[in-house]
Amino acid sequence: MRAQPRRKFIRTLLTGSAAAGVAPMTWAAKPNQPGDFLTGNRFKISLNAYSFHSLLSAKKTTLEEVMDFCVREGFDAIDLTGYYFPGYPEIPSDAYIYHLKNKAHRSGLGISGTGIRNEFADPDAVTRAAEVAFVKKWIEVAAKLGAPVIRIFSGKTLPAGYSREEVEDWIVTCIKSCVAHGRQHGVIVALQNHNDFVKTADQAISLLQKVNSEWFGLVLDTGSFVTEEPYGEIQKTTGWAVNWQIKEKLNYQGNVSDMNLDRLCAIISASGYRGYLPIETLSPGDPFTLVPPFLQKVKAALTKAITHP
Repeated sequence: MRAQPRRKFIRTLLTGSAAAGVAPMTWAAKPNQPGDFLTGNRFKISLNAYSFHSLLSAKKTTLEEVMDFCVREGFDAIDLTGYYFPGYPEIPSDAYIYHLKNKAHRSGLGISGTGIRNEFADPDAVTRAAEVAFVKKWIEVAAKLGAPVIRIFSGKTLPAGYSREEVEDWIVTCIKSCVAHGRQHGVIVALQNHNDFVKTADQAISLLQKVNSEWFGLVLDTGSFVTEEPYGEIQKTTGWAVNWQIKEKLNYQGNVSDMNLDRLCAIISASGYRGYLPIETLSPGDPFTLVPPFLQKVKAALTKAITHP
């Protein structure tokens, strides 16, 4: 008999809020503001499998071996990039997806995300539709894998003869369709800024604002803002980040330099982001040798940023 008054009370609160003109909860324009969460950073370091691109592409190692490496080196998680699944871009079998998922769990590794290649800036509408269908299939793979985020691109470049505004409209339409599918399957679709159609923070934010969904965010690629002040660009977009790619190098306007990890980690620590921080090494050489020292540098810089803000 007590349940009815309780339901009536809750209903009264809801209708009262509406009558008072209180807007329903909606996704904020910048969701990860400092102070939005409980104090204390909860960062987990992941390895982006692209660090092993040369070996994986040449079939000189496997995702399973890279997962074992992650366990040995003390990673919290791995980004199981779709490129290295058997038969990519074709969809892998459920048996293979669940094999990787099982191995990750038994190894104590989280799966921070996955990623694919797509092209939404193609002038041909039929081609764009096929690309949307492709992304949707891989969203379903991500859901089966247990990956919370799937990384996508906008487009390779601005095609000749079209305005940026026109092409951006194509891209937004494509992404919105993918994000709706992601919502249905519990997977966040995330744009990577990749020095392609998206080169600056403002260009990334424009797409994020136009799609405007809690199921869409940014894979913040620290090495791909092509500007005079990349750290400012990174800081400007931290509120949109749902995942990262922490790289060894900055590449702005053709100038390549070492990443200032202390400065970068201070920006990350001061942001509202919580969660996985995938690292990616792109230097030539053996990733089995190159990744461990970079991991230790990231850990040290992150610890310094958290303990001495």
